[in-house]
Amino acid sequence: MLLNPHQWVSSHADYLYSFAITRINDEEMARDLVQETFLAALQKTGSFEGKSSERTWLTAILKNKIIDVYRKKSQGLKAIDNEEKENREADFFEEDGHWKAEHGPKEFGIEDKDHLVNKEFEHILQQCLQKLPVLWKSVFTMKHIDEEATETICTELKVTASNFWVIIHRAKLNLRACLQKNWI
Repeated sequence: MLLNPHQWVSSHADYLYSFAITRINDEEMARDLVQETFLAALQKTGSFEGKSSERTWLTAILKNKIIDVYRKKSQGLKAIDNEEKENREADFFEEDGHWKAEHGPKEFGIEDKDHLVNKEFEHILQQCLQKLPVLWKSVFTMKHIDEEATETICTELKVTASNFWVIIHRAKLNLRACLQKNWI
């Protein structure tokens, strides 16, 4: 398969921008990442082996650029304070580890196939993701939106496996609380 860089913008820019904005939620940065993707792809045209489509190859380059952004944002953020963890978890759980009745899991109502409802939910989910600490958002996005392997996330973001699971747990608790407050 031959690459056609002259058609990249018209054929792939909208798709790549959409991919980036759902992970970064910063319009200017998403546009910059798409441009950087095209520039990096131009520099690497010789390494394209044709084993995937142009779009898949460009998306892989963009994905690596997004991971670089996550890594830069998470630098300097180390282990999470245990006291903060205990205080936050005390808001949701009884001493025996069971959910407090008012904070127990509830249905979100996203089982509906109505596209307007789903868009509304996506918008609220993005707002809730923005409220998370940068490292938490990066870990959660890579794990549950990009479906990256835990080992990859730990390596890319330089977190230990145990810290990873603590971050995922806390991110889910915070997202659930935010969604219950703003969606239901």
